[in-house]
Amino acid sequence: MSAAPTTGPPRDDPTKVSVASMIGTAVESYDFFIYGTASAAYFGSVFFHTGNELLGVLASFATLAVGFFFRPLGGYLAGHYGDRLGRKTVLMWSLAIMGLGTVLIGVLPTYAQAGLLAPVLLILLRIVQGIGFGAEWGGAVLMSVEHAPERRRGFFGAVPQIGIPAGLLLANGAFLASEAVFEGDWVWRVPFLLSIVMVGAGMFIRMKISESPDFTAMKDRGEIHKAPALEVLRRDWRAILKIVALRLAETGGYYITTSFMLSYVVLAGLTDKQNVLIGTIVGSALGLLSHLLFGALSDRIGRKPVFLLGAVFTIAFGIPMFLLVNTGAGIAVVVAVSLGLLLSHDPIFAVESSWFSEQFPRDVRSSGISLGYNGASMVAGLLPFLATALYGGLGWIGPALLFVLLGVISTAAAAFTPETAPAKLAEPDRVPA
Repeated sequence: MSAAPTTGPPRDDPTKVSVASMIGTAVESYDFFIYGTASAAYFGSVFFHTGNELLGVLASFATLAVGFFFRPLGGYLAGHYGDRLGRKTVLMWSLAIMGLGTVLIGVLPTYAQAGLLAPVLLILLRIVQGIGFGAEWGGAVLMSVEHAPERRRGFFGAVPQIGIPAGLLLANGAFLASEAVFEGDWVWRVPFLLSIVMVGAGMFIRMKISESPDFTAMKDRGEIHKAPALEVLRRDWRAILKIVALRLAETGGYYITTSFMLSYVVLAGLTDKQNVLIGTIVGSALGLLSHLLFGALSDRIGRKPVFLLGAVFTIAFGIPMFLLVNTGAGIAVVVAVSLGLLLSHDPIFAVESSWFSEQFPRDVRSSGISLGYNGASMVAGLLPFLATALYGGLGWIGPALLFVLLGVISTAAAAFTPETAPAKLAEPDRVPA
């Protein structure tokens, strides 16, 4: 169901709102991604008592997946309260919850210090992280999309998406710097502890923006549901399932390209994990610009063509990506990882905020996009674990084909999802603004 053109209260400056949303998303992404890096590179030996390196990585990735399992709960709560209390309210408490979980991970005792209590506490805090991050995305993108001019929703909706590569840049940069400066457990503790500074800055910035005009108009007109999340499940469950399928190439492919690849190069004895980190940093740096370009392009040619660029590339690049990495050459690893992010992930992720938002009317929009987005994340959370298990049983071709399969699923879902870009739906004689 396409969203109706928005009217009502005046909008805040869309650039200001989008940048504020992006900075907050970068902070939350940093918090979430440092766990992915730490679980691949450190937590297998720090929190799990096993002499088998592969089993240690599997156990560590299992805790990574726990956070993803609880993201739908965060999405449900955020969608419910975002449609009842406002998008801005959700943005504030999601950031606070995420920051609390991240900082506490930085002070956890290790297995050597506390035995089984250490992984139990790690899992509990991972649950807190999952709920906080699950609550973040829907509010951030809706603040941007709903403040934006109708014909520029693709561009302004892509701005908070930059927070993802920015957070990834910060996370991997923090680990590279920490490895150069610190020793022992401080190498992984310091990136988690730094989160307290970033969360404080993010909270301050988000306090300065106004509530979404769509939510304000909805509230003024008495359109608020008592249970919006249940309403959207009843009314638009097909759109939610399509969003889950649409996201698999982006989110699943992303974690195979980054988190799994970090452990893969070490398990296979191919190269140092720093080459994967460098490739991730290069791809993320390019993503700071590519998301804006893809978002702006979707305002002109439509959401679906831009999305399909990334989904089809995921199908084509799965096996070549692993063949490049399997050479063990540092430059080949960097190229493989950065291309996977730039052309598989970025075109899809750039248009998700606008395309997904335009599938729902404003009275259940926060609930609809949050449930669909985080439903896919729950599936994606298993993929580094599954990719590692496939590697253990089939070798590199197992995770390569998994990457391809994700592209096939998302491409098929796109074929059944309607185009919503105003420029593509306008009358022939109308000139895009």
